[in-house]
Amino acid sequence: MTTESTRVELNILGHALTIRTQASPDYIRALATYVEERVATIRKGGVREEGTALVLAALDIADELFRARDDVTRREGDVSARIGELVTLLEQATPRNA
Repeated sequence: MTTESTRVELNILGHALTIRTQASPDYIRALATYVEERVATIRKGGVREEGTALVLAALDIADELFRARDDVTRREGDVSARIGELVTLLEQATPRNA
């Protein structure tokens, strides 16, 4: 089953873009808004050059992504450790039939 792609027209920081995607147009527009908001926050912090603000926003978003991935990996490790502990407890509590 193939999902058809659609074209989404965007204007990000004054640049017109057309994106072909299988994601919903609303989702793509939300991503664009998020990027623009991050750039605006950085520019409010004193960065005047739009290109520099965009690169800093990209780095900030990448940092956010990497931290979220690390959190997921850490949680997965915690779950695996808990399951291992539960298996050990069940093995100790369950009599073995010889």
